[in-house]
Amino acid sequence: MSRDGVPDDVPPAAQVRVLLAEDQVLVRDSLKVLINATPGMTAVGEAGTGAEAVRLARLQRPDVVLMDVRMPDMDGIEATRRICADPVNAGTRVLILTTFDQDDYVYASLRAGASGFLIKSATATELLAAIRVVASGEALLAPTVTRRLIADFLRGAQPAPVIRDLSDITPREREVLTLIGRGLSNTELAEHLHLTVGTVKTHISRLLAKLHARDRAQLVVAAYEGGLITSTDGRR
Repeated sequence: MSRDGVPDDVPPAAQVRVLLAEDQVLVRDSLKVLINATPGMTAVGEAGTGAEAVRLARLQRPDVVLMDVRMPDMDGIEATRRICADPVNAGTRVLILTTFDQDDYVYASLRAGASGFLIKSATATELLAAIRVVASGEALLAPTVTRRLIADFLRGAQPAPVIRDLSDITPREREVLTLIGRGLSNTELAEHLHLTVGTVKTHISRLLAKLHARDRAQLVVAAYEGGLITSTDGRR
C-alpha cells in the first residue's frame, strides 16, 4: 500500500474527470476546489440532485462520479443504478459518499453498480486516493473502511438474499471470488494463492465475463449472493 492509500497494484491514473453529485453547495464547492487543485484531476460538472447527476453523467461521461447517497428528487442509489445501466456511461465509475453510522446502503449501492465507498469524515488525502483507485478500474473494496461498512451492514437488516448461480465457475475461480469478497487486493490474492498478479488478473477477467459483472465491486456482490461470504467472514 502506498502512502496515499492507493494499493500497490493500481497503476497511476491519467487525467481523472470527476463529476460531483452533492446537494450541499458548500461541500460541493469545497470538493471542486480540492479536485481542481490536484494535479491529474479536474471537476467536469456539479449536480445538486440525483436526476441532475444522471443527466450530467450522460453529457460529460466522467471517469468518476462522486455520489452522495441522500440527494433530492432521486437518491444516490437510484441515480447510481441509472448511470451504471446506461451504455453511454460504460467507462464511468461511481464512488458513493456515506455517513457510515446512519446509512445502511452498502449492499444496495453495490448492486446498483457502485465501485466503492467513502465515509464523509474522510481526509482530503483519503478522498483523492479513493478517486484514483476507482478511476484506475479497481474497486475501493480492499481498504479496511469498506470491510467495516460491509460487515456492519451484514450485522444489521439485510434484504432477502438473491441466490447467485456459481455453477459455471471453476474451483480456482471460486477461491478467487471468495477472497475478492473478503476484500483482498490483487497483490494479496497472488500472495495468498501463490500465483502471479497476472494470473490473478486473468482469473478476475474470466469471473467478470462468466458472472456478467461490471467490475470488481460486482464480484463482491456475487460472492455474497452465491453464499461464499457470510457476516462472520466480513468482520475484521
